[in-house]
Amino acid sequence: MQIKKAVVPVAGLGTRFLPATKAIPKEMLTIVDRPTIQYIVEEIVASGIKEVVLITSAGKAAIENHFDYSFELETFLAQKGKRDLLREVRNISRLIDVVSVRQKEPLGLGHAVMMAETVIGDQPFFVVLGDDLVVSEVPCVYQMKKLFEELDESIVAVQRVPENEVHRYGIVEGEEVSPGVYKVNRLIEKPSPGSTSSNLAIIGRYCLRPEIFGCLHRTLPGVGGEIQLTDALSTLKNERALYAYEFQGSRFDAGDKLGYLEATVHFALEHPELGGPFRLFLQDMISKLS
Repeated sequence: MQIKKAVVPVAGLGTRFLPATKAIPKEMLTIVDRPTIQYIVEEIVASGIKEVVLITSAGKAAIENHFDYSFELETFLAQKGKRDLLREVRNISRLIDVVSVRQKEPLGLGHAVMMAETVIGDQPFFVVLGDDLVVSEVPCVYQMKKLFEELDESIVAVQRVPENEVHRYGIVEGEEVSPGVYKVNRLIEKPSPGSTSSNLAIIGRYCLRPEIFGCLHRTLPGVGGEIQLTDALSTLKNERALYAYEFQGSRFDAGDKLGYLEATVHFALEHPELGGPFRLFLQDMISKLS
């Protein structure tokens, strides 16, 4: 089955970035010169996915507007002769087809994915979290897409994390069946110290068969009344194969303040115009601190 759609949950309140996110969606916080959500959508587009399903909530209209056509802005840029900016703004609105579905209550990632069921139907799809930026020569979503074409089973992206950070993630235990590919035996959500020997942490890229929806409907709410996607994946694992893929690339947790700053530094250094001057600035700052 060919994957044509990606679900991007953006309904969260962004409490880790308050007060900045009091009036601005956290997904619209900029990294250098573009919002975080644009990096996510660009990865999806570069992977050959044709449609994005945004799971939104109240106060998130700015995200939809960012990918929409803006007659006033484009007219202004054209009149001022700002051709480069006009071209970039037009490219954003032409990136991809966007469908929005409202999540009326914050009932967890699993619940957010359930909201996309009527749009996804009986086709496989991606779930791509807006907090996780992955920098790689081959887009992470594309890597997983090619693996799905071989396995025809659901896949979660994983990376190795330090032992002292294992408790912060959903952790995978499994058998390595080929380099970087694991058949999942067990999923543990934020394990307590000593409860697992694995450090394979699930990050925000999921390639899912439509059977996940049935598993989500059978998943009972946990702490805070939230439906966890990890719990539904555990059910799915018992009914058919589930794989974990140790992707090629570097991941930044842009939903964390330190991770956001790290991502900003990385993309600033890679920027074609700002990279050189910014590198000199950092070198000067470091020399003053040493």
